[in-house]
Amino acid sequence: MSSAPADHDEDATPKATPSGSQTLLRGLDVLEAVADGPISLAKLAQRLDLTRSTTHRLAAALVERDFLILTPREGYQLGPKLLELGYLAHRQMDIPRVARPHIEDLAAATEDTVHLGVLDGDEALYLDKISGRRRVEIGSRVGERHPIASTGLGKALILDESEARWRSFHDKHFSEADWPVWQQRMRNYANGGYAFDLEENEDRIRCVAAPIRGANGKIIAAISLSSAAQYMSDERMQELISTVKDTARAISRGMGWNGSTGRR
Repeated sequence: MSSAPADHDEDATPKATPSGSQTLLRGLDVLEAVADGPISLAKLAQRLDLTRSTTHRLAAALVERDFLILTPREGYQLGPKLLELGYLAHRQMDIPRVARPHIEDLAAATEDTVHLGVLDGDEALYLDKISGRRRVEIGSRVGERHPIASTGLGKALILDESEARWRSFHDKHFSEADWPVWQQRMRNYANGGYAFDLEENEDRIRCVAAPIRGANGKIIAAISLSSAAQYMSDERMQELISTVKDTARAISRGMGWNGSTGRR
């Protein structure tokens, strides 16, 4: 009796893995492989470590549903159905909707106030706010605009910008004498992927912020975790950096970011 093919078809998969799920996963592998550019059947089978017959069957099904197209000289390419689904996904990826469960969890875990905002012209526009459990009054409202240079959220929004652009935001709020210290802090923030508000925007209020990235790796929004200075010692702010960044990364993934792009 002849041995089974090297790549094992669905009927040879372990019982713990349903054949339908295995086929679906292989189909997704095909799409990811073709995403790198046009590819022939032979090279596609080699990349996926499948037989030519199995690869052809999977690719043909995807061509039939317009997820792939096949051209004689170039091979398989992504098809128009993916453009349609990508457009619909983009429309459905509303930042406040995607971010809401994550910032709720962050507020509950820390008992502090969380803001979500975007860059709107030369200011930070607050899209959402989850109040903390502490008896701390933070003077911010959804729909308000706040300065970029003096808020943690604002600074997080411009971490990828040039230093010339930083200077333009700085000069709208601070004097020239403050620039060297502010500039060095921004360099540190950009290198670390976070930002602080050290009572610069509101007296006795401190915050830790981090950027949210879109599918192309660019900063599209930011979150900040705010509380009274008595709850935000230097030590605690350092400890919160990873927590806030983890939340921002989770939201970024929900917005299509794969984690491989977006460094300054």
